[in-house]
Amino acid sequence: MRIILISSILVLTTGCARQPVLRAELTPRTLKAVNLEETVSRRDELMMAYSLTSYDANNKAVAVVNGGWGVERVQKDQQLDLQATPQSGEPSKAKSINLELPRNGRIVASLVLIEVDNYDQARQTMAKIQKIHNLIALPAGLLLTATEVLTPLKYVSAGLVASGVGLQLLDKLDDDDLLGQSSVELREADVRKKKQRFVRVPATFTGQNLKDSFDYRLEYDITLKSVKIRPVRQ
Repeated sequence: MRIILISSILVLTTGCARQPVLRAELTPRTLKAVNLEETVSRRDELMMAYSLTSYDANNKAVAVVNGGWGVERVQKDQQLDLQATPQSGEPSKAKSINLELPRNGRIVASLVLIEVDNYDQARQTMAKIQKIHNLIALPAGLLLTATEVLTPLKYVSAGLVASGVGLQLLDKLDDDDLLGQSSVELREADVRKKKQRFVRVPATFTGQNLKDSFDYRLEYDITLKSVKIRPVRQ
């Protein structure tokens, strides 16, 4: 009788064990300039901005983090390893950002690649973005709870505003400046069911500006890591 009772308790305890919290990490990996937008100067000046935005089980935006890379000059056929430690004169490393995935919620990863017209102004903008790198902020509720389908650019722009940068990318960009945008959504229930822990995202950005055609190939990934929550000691 004692053995049966003890076994029941063990099964109950194991079955009620709480699953560890998942944290999503966005990491830009590689960028290749197959063809440039600026064929006269034979180089493009680029910057990249990216964000993670989390929603709870009630589809309410609860947190956002931001990251940025650039401003860097690239040439045709140049391929950049965005995670390599830069040597003298080489492009900088793109830093990862991470954010907790809410229970029964979702995370939206967004990234935009921009061709810079004003180099000095763009460097000032990037300096502001890098100051708030991976700092958790409350989202700008008006934009991020809208029922409309949001573009990656809108997600990134709203994330920067929420973090206090006060920068509306939408207001500062012409149609020709935006080379491409990419977004991925991960739902907590789906990734647990599939036991998904890694997503590699290839993105191809192509287009034409006047007579110049551009072609960029970008890869970034999202890694899901378990986070153990330790009880607070009294």
